[in-house]
Amino acid sequence: MLRLQSPLPDRYRDASPEALAEMIGTAKASLGDRVFILGHHYQRDEVMVWADARGDSYRLSVLAQERPEADYIVFCGVHFMAESADVLTADHQAVVLPDLNAGCSMADMADIDEVTEAWEALGDVIDTSRLVPITYMNSSAALKAFVGRHGGAVCTSTNAREILEWAFTRGDRVLFFPDQHLGRNTGIAMGYGHDDMAVWNPRLELGGLDEATVRDVTFLLWKGHCSVHQRFSPAHVEAFRAEHPDGIVVAHPECSHEVCSIADQVGSTDFIIRAVAAAPVGATIAIGTEIHLVNRLAAETPDKTIVSLDPLVCPCSTMFRIDAPHLAWILENLVEGRVLNRITVDPETTEWAKVALQRMLDITQGNPVAEVRDPATDSRPLPV
Repeated sequence: MLRLQSPLPDRYRDASPEALAEMIGTAKASLGDRVFILGHHYQRDEVMVWADARGDSYRLSVLAQERPEADYIVFCGVHFMAESADVLTADHQAVVLPDLNAGCSMADMADIDEVTEAWEALGDVIDTSRLVPITYMNSSAALKAFVGRHGGAVCTSTNAREILEWAFTRGDRVLFFPDQHLGRNTGIAMGYGHDDMAVWNPRLELGGLDEATVRDVTFLLWKGHCSVHQRFSPAHVEAFRAEHPDGIVVAHPECSHEVCSIADQVGSTDFIIRAVAAAPVGATIAIGTEIHLVNRLAAETPDKTIVSLDPLVCPCSTMFRIDAPHLAWILENLVEGRVLNRITVDPETTEWAKVALQRMLDITQGNPVAEVRDPATDSRPLPV
């Protein structure tokens, strides 16, 4: 999705790291508790050093929700993360993204028009009252609202299995988007096979599938992926083990199944952080995830050797757009009362996205899951 960020003034583009640090520090001190800076795990260090909280996308949005005294939430992440924060925070809080071009290639692989068209096409072949849509947290607010309207839920890489198990109490099959790899890896961990899954290509008629396949499979996996995690391959695992026979391979479930099936451990970003902490002193660990997190773990864990599973892996190019010049620009304008790059989600989308997020919380916390559906878009009967 194209988003246009205006060029930065020369004052910020030409400033030295020391001058930028002075600008950021002075502005942050001036704003005090009125600003809350969130730093995603994949951020570069020059930005992360200023974060009031760091974590994954959903956790950071929850932390923003818990800070009502902050008028400004500066989200050093990507667009869908800032949308989630706007959905969860109060109306008086402005969520700001330092660079509007900081998007997510995976999230952009499934947009609301494509998903709506897919749902309608599937409705001509199968009973969509028995099809449960599940969207990964790494998706737009519009897609979160879509699953809210249609009786589905949001999932994270931590709780994907729990959400999918719930989905199969509500229907016979799932439409999982936008990351095919998380859906496939989770489904296989649940005991399903590759024959139970098919990839839906939104660029092809009926997703590139025939009607028999659509009727037969249990998982319809959207043709989407993370551009960083897609890079890791079994060859990287083999090369690491050849050099470090006693080494540990930890992969994120956004990696392909071919990688995850031979990794020693597979889990979310928080899981990876805990796995590094739990590893014995002196361990050599190759991690299949974004390089800034890997490098930060290496620096913070000097008693272990932490390396990227792919020595040549690139950073998340869209996350990388957030830098010290953009952060200084945003903060100094906030001091002057100018809110730039505000991310807003319309009220109706916010309402239904909250429904999908609340379902996720109810499922994972063992609470009864309220059946809230939009009769204009979902005619399936409520379960008795």
